[in-house]
Amino acid sequence: MNRKNIAGSSPWEDIVGYSRMVVVDDCVEVAGTTAMKDGKVYAPGNAYEQTKYILTTIKDLFTKHQIPFENIYRTRMFVTDISKWEQIGRAHGEFFKEIKPVATMVEVKQLIDPELLVEIEVFAKK
Repeated sequence: MNRKNIAGSSPWEDIVGYSRMVVVDDCVEVAGTTAMKDGKVYAPGNAYEQTKYILTTIKDLFTKHQIPFENIYRTRMFVTDISKWEQIGRAHGEFFKEIKPVATMVEVKQLIDPELLVEIEVFAKK
């Protein structure tokens, strides 16, 4: 097995003991990613902007590690208010309209910061 742990910029990674991205052979998994920028919540109260920010962060990570973004085959979205599904879905569609990965969106009680509205995981093949 060929494994590569890739760190992100979250201070929680070392505290909790996880990697932003793990590549095992040709499988790529990205940990739940939120809209945190410089230690603060990006666009509080705006699910659309938070989703765009998260997916841009993930896309940049894929680009940096030379993994085609188009290889994403699954997204999993955790949202704190399912009534905002259209905003979240619209942002998701802007990134994945042509790729069309399988997608799951579930409502959760709360994320690690009450101002965070969305957390997204993705799965891909290299």
